[in-house]
Amino acid sequence: MPSSDIFIGEVVGTAVLVLLGGGVCAAVTFKRSKAFEAGWVAIAFGWGFAVLTGAYIAIGVSGAHLNPAVTIGLAIEGGTEWSDVPLYILSEMIGAMLGATLVWLSYYGQFLDHLTARQSDAAEPAGSATAPKRDEPGPVLGIFSTAPEIRNSWQNLVTEIIATTVLVIAILTQGLNQDGDGLGALGALITALVVVSIGLSLGGPTGYAINPARDLGPRLVHAALPLPNKGSSDWSYAWVPVAGPLIGGALAGGLYNIAFA
Repeated sequence: MPSSDIFIGEVVGTAVLVLLGGGVCAAVTFKRSKAFEAGWVAIAFGWGFAVLTGAYIAIGVSGAHLNPAVTIGLAIEGGTEWSDVPLYILSEMIGAMLGATLVWLSYYGQFLDHLTARQSDAAEPAGSATAPKRDEPGPVLGIFSTAPEIRNSWQNLVTEIIATTVLVIAILTQGLNQDGDGLGALGALITALVVVSIGLSLGGPTGYAINPARDLGPRLVHAALPLPNKGSSDWSYAWVPVAGPLIGGALAGGLYNIAFA
């Protein structure tokens, strides 16, 4: 596959994935959004449709990995050349950062309104319930990246490993009943439904990153954007949604070779 196809497909596809996925998180988070408090089901389906859209855009160009964990799983399974892996992952990171920036631009007024309100809250006494703390992540971070409900790094890591293994093994086994030819574009729909299922079933503990680029790229954008009173980017947790999905992707690739190849 030409390097230009990998780069263009993965950048554009991942950017659309993160734009629509981060967009649903923003829509549910901001008070001055028509989807405010739409809930977890809206987020799960929003991310599923985001995967569907990004994958359909990229599948004919780069194969639509859109996720370093998928890239690693495919490389271990043998469907992707190891020499292409760095380009895939770099392209996915660039796309994720671009998508997160587009979310910020799309919701610029809501970001400004929300953070201005937090700035007013900062004038309250230090012990008040609404006063923001610089060293703690604020609600805006959830638009960009994930955070656990119970902060236990090893449990959070295991959750991400399990969820990503399910995702990648579901991708790798597509089309096995079709004489190994794969399902093509139909596979994008199946993958999207798997993502919805993971969100509803396994997303509760950690917010189901299941994609290192989807979490780390937007987290870097959160750290870089000039957003007053945004809180920290929670770097102490940031390794979990990177390491967990990469381990899960590798496990899925190995499992596929043992049980299905």
